[in-house]
Amino acid sequence: MSYKVQLLDLKKQYGTIKKDVDGALKRVIDEQCFILGKDVDDLEKEIASYCGTKYAVGVASGTDAIQLALQAAGVGKTDEVITVPFTFIATAEAISNIGAKPVFVDIDPKTYNMDPTLIEKKITNKTKAIVPVHLYGQCVDMDRIMAIAKKHDLKVVEDCAQAIGAVFKDKKAGSLGSAGAISFFPSKNLGGFGDGGMVVTDDEKLYERVKLLHLHGSSARYIHSIIGYNSRLDTIQAAVLRVKLKHLDKWSEARRENAEYYNRSFSKINEITVPTVTNHNIHVYHQYVVMVDSKKRDKLMDFLGANGIEARVYYPIPVHLQDCYKDLGYKKGDLSVAEKAALGTLALPVYPELEADEKQLVVNKVTEFFNKGL
Repeated sequence: MSYKVQLLDLKKQYGTIKKDVDGALKRVIDEQCFILGKDVDDLEKEIASYCGTKYAVGVASGTDAIQLALQAAGVGKTDEVITVPFTFIATAEAISNIGAKPVFVDIDPKTYNMDPTLIEKKITNKTKAIVPVHLYGQCVDMDRIMAIAKKHDLKVVEDCAQAIGAVFKDKKAGSLGSAGAISFFPSKNLGGFGDGGMVVTDDEKLYERVKLLHLHGSSARYIHSIIGYNSRLDTIQAAVLRVKLKHLDKWSEARRENAEYYNRSFSKINEITVPTVTNHNIHVYHQYVVMVDSKKRDKLMDFLGANGIEARVYYPIPVHLQDCYKDLGYKKGDLSVAEKAALGTLALPVYPELEADEKQLVVNKVTEFFNKGL
């Protein structure tokens, strides 16, 4: 379907930086160094600086970033890792792929992030780590999570896939735990021209371990001290991301302005709950997600679509109810807040290049839907 207002329009973004991106791509093509080129080294330094960490390692995807960070932190077979069910499956998948078991805790009904009050009930002698997800672009309450982790000697790998640039108490996402995992999937706030990811950390040992793991367990050519992976960030992706990184803060501010416009416009519609931004947080609005009655959510999405506006559900089936995790024994009702969010949340266009008339069309049609009692 062709939409007047897309959920995300990357062509618009590209149009604003085309000259610089094309120049960066040409440089890499001219140099013919497509794997582990200088742009990768430079991007790692720039991302570490941006996130406020000492180290960063470029990897092949955000999923790999979570997996390699956990593995480098010593998590492996038979271990348990606490995370949330209301997220993309990659979070739990990364845990499973190293032979560990994801243990799900429910989410906060206002932020949709991990509810720290539920964590300690799920800790056992097999628990080795916590993976909080900074969902939609807002950080979890990391003070409470880090206090629990310290008390029980657990590692914390932040899933920052949707939250690069988000701030909690003056610290950037990724700098608050043992390590942070970033995704550069094209639709992310800082997206490449394909897959890519990065691990950021202040822990030198964890950093060195990720460096080994992401490059076939190799510290020098043909010298392999451990079994690793082929999980490198391509030089072309790094070159594109270096261009985009310079614009990221400006784009994040535009997302916040768009979100505030929606918040003001929807303030008189009782049937919509707009995003909650908690104290000490700076939200980067990877998605602008509203909550509506579950009986009306899909009708609203269809109504918007019929009027040329793309809206989308993130995530219609919580991870604990996915077929691939049937063996964990979860059933409907076990994690009720996540299940309610899956039925009632809807993402509206919030990307930085939205025009004023496009935002107004979204507001007009959402308002019309509820005014008419559809």
